[in-house]
Amino acid sequence: MLIGYARTSTVDQVAGFEAQIKELLSTGCEKIFREQVSSIEVRTQLQSAIEFIREGDTLIVTKLDRLARSVSDLMKIIQELENKKVGLRLLNLGMDTPWRNCTMRTRNYVGAATRRYFQSKSRREVQRSQINS
Repeated sequence: MLIGYARTSTVDQVAGFEAQIKELLSTGCEKIFREQVSSIEVRTQLQSAIEFIREGDTLIVTKLDRLARSVSDLMKIIQELENKKVGLRLLNLGMDTPWRNCTMRTRNYVGAATRRYFQSKSRREVQRSQINS
């Protein structure tokens, strides 16, 4: 079963939230867990998705930063999914990892890609704040 997870940081991000849901539906997700909460808050729908998902299923997220707040958070989520024998698909990275291929090598690749992604995102936010100052 394909399970989707959509998240925006605020309820004001309607277009982004709807775009995620539309993309998850077009990918074939049969169930989508949705929440509009900052990543630093408790993400109850993410936890519900992880609890709901069963062996052989795949969790699909449109963007990495919708799923995890840091590399260590992502590694924790991947470990939970691997323990349940669940795949992970990150649409913006073109990553589709079946649980049985979630080896240390895959985790290292994901970790490196994730670090680059979050570093790039942080640089953009700093540049934006400097422009707005």
